[in-house]
This record gives sequence, structure tokens and C-alpha cells, in this order.
Amino acid sequence: MVDLAGKDGIVSKSSPGVFLQVNIGFLYSLEHSIPLVAFSQDRCLTLYDHPVIDSLHTVSHEPKSELLLLAIANNIFLASQKLLFYHTMEGINTTLRPYWSEAIKKRAGIVQTQPENLEIVPPGTSTGNRVMMLLDHLGITTKEIMAIGDGENDVEMLQLASLGVGLSNGSEKAKAMANVIGASNDEDGVAEAIYEYVF
Repeated sequence: MVDLAGKDGIVSKSSPGVFLQVNIGFLYSLEHSIPLVAFSQDRCLTLYDHPVIDSLHTVSHEPKSELLLLAIANNIFLASQKLLFYHTMEGINTTLRPYWSEAIKKRAGIVQTQPENLEIVPPGTSTGNRVMMLLDHLGITTKEIMAIGDGENDVEMLQLASLGVGLSNGSEKAKAMANVIGASNDEDGVAEAIYEYVF
């Protein structure tokens, strides 16, 4: 059985840093005027103000991003669990993803949870890995679970579940891995899937 708390667990006070080039990420953000947020424990950190960064707090209910000077960011950002770039879908597909895929190689993972953002995360970070830890802890097999997902980060979780439900407003990668497609998030797709397939 795995321990769900502590280092490398689902609940951890100290997760590993994303990758050593955190400062390079922020320099890239400044040079190309691409909004970037670092997630550090329970804080969101950024180098400049931008409306899309505010939406992380107002829409997604993440902590309000703190503005930091580049000079002091060097020490703080090394403890970041993930970096989140904001750009257009086209900009992510043609510029950000190719650039960062090459820059980080396999030292970190790249995932797109929403069409307009690109996350750089520790290698092996996925909802699928965390679900497997939980299943092992609870003594449950993948044949006994249903997963509901909408983002690229949910692909592994949808694959391992006996029933994977993709939401209609989700990413194409998530929908391609799902067994069935449910309603969108805005149409209570999660609740509908639970009522239809669980109860």
C-alpha cells in the first residue's frame, strides 16, 4: 500500500521542483510578452500583471497571483510545482509546445489542460498516476472505476478506467481516449455522467 501523504504523495508539503530552468521560463515570458504563472505551494507567482492571469483567480479560483521582481524570483520560483503559460491555441501549438518540448526534453512534462494554456510539470505528473496511487491505497482495481475528464492531463486517467467519460467541451485528445462523450462542463456533464453510469 502507498502512503498518500508526504514527499511524492498526493498530499505533500514539499513536492519536487518542476525543472532547473525556471528562470529561463520567466525570461522567455518577458522577452515574448507571454503571461506565465508559477505555482509554488499554495501561491501563484508571476512577473507582470495581465488580465488572463487575473482570470486564474476569478474564474478558476486559484490564489491571486503575486507580482514579483525578477531579482527575487530566482529563489522563489525554484520551488515551483508547475509553470503555466497562457497563449492562443495556435501560439501554443506552433510556438510554445515545440520550443519547450525541445528545451526540457524529458526532464519535465508538458500538458495542455485548456486550449489557451500550456503547463510544464514534473515528469510523470498526471491524473492517471495519482489515480493509480489512490486505487493501490484503497485496494481497488481499474475495472471498478469510472473517470471523467476534459483535458490533455486527463488522458491517462480516461485510459485506465473501465469507463472513461470525456466531456463534450473537452480537448480532442481527452475525447479520443474516452469510451463515451458526455455533456459539457457548462451543461452539468459530470453530474449527468454520475447519474447515468453510477446510480
